[in-house]
Amino acid sequence: MRPRHPGWRQITWGSKRDRRHTRALILLTPQPPAKHRGSAMSTEPIKRIVAGIREDLPHTVELFLKHNWDQVPAYAVSPDPELRKEVGDHAEAVFLAVLTTLEEGRAAVREDFQFTVDQATRRVRQGVALADFLQAFRIGQVALWERIVEIAAADPETSRAALPVASHVMQVIEVGSTVAAEAYLAAHQVELAEGDRIRRDLVEDLLAGRAVRPGPMLEVARRCGLEPDDRVIVLIAVPVRPLRPGRSLREALRHVRTELGPAREGVTVIRQEQLVGILPVATGDVRTIVPDLRRIYRQLAREGFELAVGASTVHAGLAAVPAAYAEAGIARDVLGAEPGVMALPMISTIDYLVLREDPTARRLVRPALRQFVEEDLSRDRVMIDTMLAYVACDLNAKLAAEQLHVHVNTAYHRLERIAERTGCDLRRFADVEELIFAIRLLTEPRRTVRA
Repeated sequence: MRPRHPGWRQITWGSKRDRRHTRALILLTPQPPAKHRGSAMSTEPIKRIVAGIREDLPHTVELFLKHNWDQVPAYAVSPDPELRKEVGDHAEAVFLAVLTTLEEGRAAVREDFQFTVDQATRRVRQGVALADFLQAFRIGQVALWERIVEIAAADPETSRAALPVASHVMQVIEVGSTVAAEAYLAAHQVELAEGDRIRRDLVEDLLAGRAVRPGPMLEVARRCGLEPDDRVIVLIAVPVRPLRPGRSLREALRHVRTELGPAREGVTVIRQEQLVGILPVATGDVRTIVPDLRRIYRQLAREGFELAVGASTVHAGLAAVPAAYAEAGIARDVLGAEPGVMALPMISTIDYLVLREDPTARRLVRPALRQFVEEDLSRDRVMIDTMLAYVACDLNAKLAAEQLHVHVNTAYHRLERIAERTGCDLRRFADVEELIFAIRLLTEPRRTVRA
């Protein structure tokens, strides 16, 4: 049996029968003397390993960088020109922490990795995911271990010292990666909160017609694909059913951002219990992207979010966002209390004018027409429905009767009564138009286009 290294405890895994197959799983765990727990590390072979690593440290760092850029795509695709230098400096600092603790004969502690906190914050801002950040630690550990193996091959004594050094490297990297993960998560939470605040401020400024201010807000706008002269649409989504227990609009917001993806994300926020999105578009007709909006709507519905979604027409430039927001609100109002997707170009001009809630237009309705509408609404609105069917059938009473499932003589009788009560000649376009406007203005908005 191989003699144990002084001050180290041998642990094996596997049954007695299988031990010959598990020699690769032998780990030498440090057990320094109680009086001075660093003394076991203070040996000449270990000093030779430390000296060899220090002498060739730039080469080891460069080797790590090559492997990291080859194996982790997030680093290779990053547009930050400073990333490679920063990662190299960080790797060198981690390697030096390994060497310093080896020389001092002690285990690594959190204080040895103060520099990692700043690096973790930088990786968050550079768009490097946590998994990629921690993978860099593992790649660095391998690069350092490969260098240790090269140095240890010089003589048997140094080779034996490589095992406790390897155990020490793992302990140091474990502490370093723990500090890195905690710092990354803390920085990520701050970044999310700050990003949400900037997005909300950006939306408020755009809705108020203010130009995007230079600084973080302008950076967010550009990351979201929003340039001053770009074509944009505005979306408004409002829950029409109570959310399921445990659900929130913030979760719906995450789904929307995920489904839109980076190519069309724009900026979407929660504002006054509704989702408001400002999206860049390449088309001049919002109806071409309605299928995508409906796909997202159906996905949200499957997740328990029943939303009424209104979309504006396409506007040129961010200065038009206030007008686009008003349009999206009108399109959303067409849906009433029903879930669905409605783009403003999908409704008629008359419906648009009616939905604008112009009090002056209501006051201009002639008294006779107002009385007719209000009286019929207080009853069974048979006359109103007959008039609407008559217009929908291009002033063809026979077709209107079929649509209403009544005899044609009944339809003619109702139309005569409408003419008597309103003073309108239902064969004159101007009179019919005025009556229809009065009906639309004085009745609740009704959906005329399926979502």
